[in-house]
Amino acid sequence: QVQLVESGGGLVQAGGSLRLSCAASGRTFSSYSMGWFRQAPGLEREFVAAIIWSGSSTYYADSVKGRFTISRDNAKNTVYLQMNSLKPEDTAVYYCAASGESGWPLNERFEYDYWGQGTQVTVSS
Repeated sequence: QVQLVESGGGLVQAGGSLRLSCAASGRTFSSYSMGWFRQAPGLEREFVAAIIWSGSSTYYADSVKGRFTISRDNAKNTVYLQMNSLKPEDTAVYYCAASGESGWPLNERFEYDYWGQGTQVTVSS
């Protein structure tokens, strides 16, 4: 069992930056690949970024490539999402998720086993 708690969301102006954190419980965090998804009102939850269990590979949605960076610190059981050059269309609830799948990349919701409660990110124009 893995429990995930996101933090770091908030209100920011377009062009600004935020860093989201996701703290995981459990001693097996380093064996899970981690992902970030987001869901805007009225829309499906969509993939944002993923990082493999070792941290050696990352994968991004085209919409955030070059602006967002996912990273992890296995010693701290934490995964991060650095978001730069934010746009109003980035406004959503952001969720982190843990996957025990061995494949890569992992960009589908069904590939993830555990989810956090989400943190709101609002980008004003």
